[in-house]
Amino acid sequence: MADDVFIRSIEEAEYPVLEDFIYHAIFLPPGVAPLPRDIIYKEEIYAYVKDFGGADDCGVVADLDGQVIGAAWTRIIPAYGYIDDRTPELAISVLPNYRGRGVGAMLMASLFERLRERGYRRTFLSVQKGNPAIRLYERLGYRITGERLDGAGNEDYLMVKELAGEC
Repeated sequence: MADDVFIRSIEEAEYPVLEDFIYHAIFLPPGVAPLPRDIIYKEEIYAYVKDFGGADDCGVVADLDGQVIGAAWTRIIPAYGYIDDRTPELAISVLPNYRGRGVGAMLMASLFERLRERGYRRTFLSVQKGNPAIRLYERLGYRITGERLDGAGNEDYLMVKELAGEC
């Protein structure tokens, strides 16, 4: 399936789909009931998609036969894991039916290339300790730089990836 997926820059008309993808980015451990969709409108979550399209915003989507099945984007916003005004925070999500097929790695590789082209030297993300995506992030060069509790009391890792000097 990964051979049929096309990674491209997100188009302005697609910015609203980021609401769906931020919802799907919320990690739920096995056995936990889905959260109500309107959870994304909590200020600390909605900050990742609200008014997307600013000068520091960068995003890519995974397109499969004209359907957006995944998205990865970065923003520099004073949100949960904010580091500084030069380090964008990454958010990524792949629709549940398409996970585990390499789409997330493709999205992130493409986004890293675009961030390097824009002159960014690193990016960061936060991830719940129980989220299996940690292994993907580590394979792609992220390293754990800290831990903290999120707004819901979940234990998260803060992870940073250096972009400078990569080929």
